[in-house]
Amino acid sequence: MLIECIPNVSEGRRADVVAGFADAIRGVTGVRLLDVSSDPSHNRSVLTFVGDASGVEQAVLALFERAVAAIDLRTHKGEHPRLGAVDVVPFVPIEGVTMAECVALAKKVGAAVAERFKVPVYLYEDASANPARRNLEDIRRGEFEGLAAKMASADWTPDYGLPAPHPSAGASVIGARMPLIAYNINLATDRLDVAKKIAAAIRHSSGGFRHVKAMGVMLEERKLAQVSINMTDFKKTPLHRVFETVRSEAERYGVSVVGSEIVGLVPAEALMDAADHFLRLENFSPRQVLERKLRESE
Repeated sequence: MLIECIPNVSEGRRADVVAGFADAIRGVTGVRLLDVSSDPSHNRSVLTFVGDASGVEQAVLALFERAVAAIDLRTHKGEHPRLGAVDVVPFVPIEGVTMAECVALAKKVGAAVAERFKVPVYLYEDASANPARRNLEDIRRGEFEGLAAKMASADWTPDYGLPAPHPSAGASVIGARMPLIAYNINLATDRLDVAKKIAAAIRHSSGGFRHVKAMGVMLEERKLAQVSINMTDFKKTPLHRVFETVRSEAERYGVSVVGSEIVGLVPAEALMDAADHFLRLENFSPRQVLERKLRESE
């Protein structure tokens, strides 16, 4: 059994604190920490690790223990929306495990987080039985600052825990989903309105690509507007199609693309598809990739 977990925590500026989160995960037997990616502008870090159900569960609880003590959202500032110290925790089936088992794990961990840390938990994506609360952006709308008022509504009673946010750690969103790619495209402008208009053009919820979620944010340190994107199925909506559309939309406003970035890990197939498209490779096969061929011959 191999489950991937990619918690997003609301800390991306204090390197020592993020290192402590990583150490907590590394300290769990049977869990392998694959990547830690921090963004100071977003003030957010993404940690990626894999293991079996028991190990992943222990690692998430160890992370919560560190994060709830270290992060105070009452003083937290960053460009990325958030409602919790440990903002979102997805479980992704990789090998020898079903989506149903990841859903069961999400529910078990959610209940434990609420009981042990007094942090209310919302289930999302495949773990949610409520269609109105499947999408992360719907749950997170209003962010930490609007959470107390939101939770006062019966429609937003958490799946686990009391209907009131933790004073400093807010609430957390835990669920199960298929792999996604976190992909950002930076624009050569400080006009946030341009990034927001482009995000609206490409995201599914406002008429764009089926497997794309997007928003416009401002990178204050670089004075650049960014289109921040989650791609939930790169096989059906590939990276190159989104990039080309963003570039085309930006040109309408006289803006160019500075560059793009991957947050966390990405399937090799997604990058090979992009290379195939932009290089216009003829009769290309993934078996021509040297590293892949070496692995096959081991």
